[in-house]
Amino acid sequence: MSKSETVIWLEDASRKDVPRVGGKNASLGEMLNELGSRGIAVPAGFATTSEAYWRFLDANELKPAISEAVKDYEAGRVTLAETGAAVRKLILRGDWPDDLAGEITEFYRQMSKRIGRQEVDVAVRSSATAEDLPDASFAGQQETYLNIRGERELLEACKKCYASLFTDRAISYRQTKGFDHMQVALSIGVQRMVRSDKGGSGVMFSIDTETGFDKVVVINAAWGLGENVVQGAVDPDEFVIFKPLLSNDTLKPIIEKRVGAKSIKMIYSQGAEKTKNVPTSKAERAAYVLDDEEILTLARWATVIEEHYGCPMDMEWAKDGETGELFIVQARPETVQAQRDQNSFKSYAIKSKGKVLTKGLSIGGSAIAGQACLIESPADIDRFIDGSILVTGTTDPDWVPIMKRAAGIITDHGGRTSHAAIVSRELGLPAIVGTGDATHLLHDEQEITLSCAEGDEGFVYEGYAEIEEKTESLADIPETKTSVMLNLANPAAAFRWWQIPADGVGLARMEFVINNQIQVHPMALIRFDDIRDNETRARIEELTRDYDDKSEYFVDKLARGLARIAATVYPKPVIVRMSDFKTNEYAGLLGGADFEPKEENPMLGFRGASRYYSDAYKPGFALECRAMARLRNELGFDNVIMMIPFCRSVDEADKVLAVMAENGLKRGENGLEVYVMCEIPSNVILAKEFATRFDGFSIGSNDLTQLTLGVDRDSDRLSGLFDEQDEAVKWMISNVIREAHAAGAKVGLCGQAPSDHPEFAEFLVECGIDSMSVTPDSFIAVKKRVAKAESEKKGGAA
Repeated sequence: MSKSETVIWLEDASRKDVPRVGGKNASLGEMLNELGSRGIAVPAGFATTSEAYWRFLDANELKPAISEAVKDYEAGRVTLAETGAAVRKLILRGDWPDDLAGEITEFYRQMSKRIGRQEVDVAVRSSATAEDLPDASFAGQQETYLNIRGERELLEACKKCYASLFTDRAISYRQTKGFDHMQVALSIGVQRMVRSDKGGSGVMFSIDTETGFDKVVVINAAWGLGENVVQGAVDPDEFVIFKPLLSNDTLKPIIEKRVGAKSIKMIYSQGAEKTKNVPTSKAERAAYVLDDEEILTLARWATVIEEHYGCPMDMEWAKDGETGELFIVQARPETVQAQRDQNSFKSYAIKSKGKVLTKGLSIGGSAIAGQACLIESPADIDRFIDGSILVTGTTDPDWVPIMKRAAGIITDHGGRTSHAAIVSRELGLPAIVGTGDATHLLHDEQEITLSCAEGDEGFVYEGYAEIEEKTESLADIPETKTSVMLNLANPAAAFRWWQIPADGVGLARMEFVINNQIQVHPMALIRFDDIRDNETRARIEELTRDYDDKSEYFVDKLARGLARIAATVYPKPVIVRMSDFKTNEYAGLLGGADFEPKEENPMLGFRGASRYYSDAYKPGFALECRAMARLRNELGFDNVIMMIPFCRSVDEADKVLAVMAENGLKRGENGLEVYVMCEIPSNVILAKEFATRFDGFSIGSNDLTQLTLGVDRDSDRLSGLFDEQDEAVKWMISNVIREAHAAGAKVGLCGQAPSDHPEFAEFLVECGIDSMSVTPDSFIAVKKRVAKAESEKKGGAA
């Protein structure tokens, strides 16, 4: 039967058969043939061919009537909705030719026999002959029917698939992409149902969908059948895995794990609809759908599939709840990031912004201001005002005509792989999905700003903010001997800068991760029972609800947050500065007030190195060390260098290094390098002694200027005296570079001065500094300044 022109086994198809069985089925056949030997599991099944589709139309004499209906629509004589409804009715009224129906049912019997069941449950999926092409994704344009059992149900579901080639959204999409409606055929894939109704399912990409960062796999997961994830009806778990370290079986490079609400799940139903949504239990909402080994297995499969196809891929997966097996049920090329210009990038800055009204997951990296337009159903399309920001609960393919007219999109539900997210990317619109409450908080004609320019989290601000847009070209960035690195603090925004050819990260501020992603004072987690305020206790309980050990919450969040930064430039060096809060800033963390002294001058008080060996904070520093050890040894980012801030004396340096060693972080072991901030005159005066204890110095020009000139850097009255280019400060810098180099240590600078003052960058090059670390938005300008300074220095020497 595999010689049939109308029905074939999936394993008899390959990716060259797109004209015959459509993109989806061709891809499934390709994976069954080529990737099964590499461990990738794909549910077996069969497919009807494009020939079967044309035969069905011919047997029912439908081609002339369909062609006429489409012409009437294109001429504007009838509406899209009227056209779609008329053509679908024609197809559903058609009868199966006996021989074609016989072939389909015979393949179904053979498939059931192969699996060892009388009538196997199957998924019936549409596969258009013009879908899943590198420049067009027809994902969600046609229908899928799940939990189909028996020959009669199968034939009825197949007919519905044919009819779904003419849904309003499919007609509209073909029109937009320029496909001839009468040249696109439909193949039907019939696969054994994976019992993900009892397990879980989801979507994954072999590229970061928002930034195009090509070194990660992004997985979304929810309980039950996968339609809820695809349609954005549920807020899924999200996992991000770093691909370059997946080949090492001893590592677990999962750099992000986020629990989704997962409030509903789709399961089998005995009714006419065959599936239904039911509420998830509290335990299901709190638990991850996948364990670490399953996450890593799927990520490895994604890299194999991407390697085989030679391009970034968009995949759907399912976990059988009865057997625990994982399967890939779809794979197609990713079509948005793959087409973007990689030689330039746009960045957006939000200024003069109003208060935050709501927030969710950001889709795209841009920002817009406009009026909100709340629409509950695509049936209300006439109410939508072109160019406004669509606000709704969730979207499915029926919403596409409205989405095309929107300037941006905000939804209550959905993850990064939901329908709203996918279509927004395709349309080039900024979107914020999964806010949970946008339809309750926003109203029609409200003036708002939608910002996806601040990392993974998207914000809706009140009023019209000032939006600054900048386009940077990467084509003409010069090479320099002096390393130019990046200052990165926000893990959520780190992937935005992956295209910049930086020499590493010269400053990653640990306190930013603690303040924004952890929010809790480490001692409040260690000594939770000592916290007196009930409201504070309740907020900490809520944040740490997914962790049996509250200290583990701190270690896990910190390690993974820093991993996102380390991944951005891997294997280039990333210098992580250990926490450098002042006591008043530590007190602002949840529970911090119970553990921090009140100081008259926190800037010169209990900060930096002095805390790490103190009994008052030593257990908190131990958590920081545990996170760094996990980051390097378990997640695999051995490109990370530790840096100690505000180290006043060599005696203090010895004490800190001893505490680090007690926590498994000994300088020199497993390639661990340790730097020290050079921000106190004693660091310069005793540079030789510090250089015997540390591998490098990073000049913090703000504090060094403050302490050299005796000027409070935060004082408005003294701002005219605060000058990083003062001769005394320059003397400090030139001397520490000379002394450090003489002792064999490296020296960098992580202040803003090279960005603000071209002559300061030239001074640093003249001194022979090894590196400068600057903010991403000033990288290209500083790189060019350094190249010019190096050229002039070389010319002068000649």
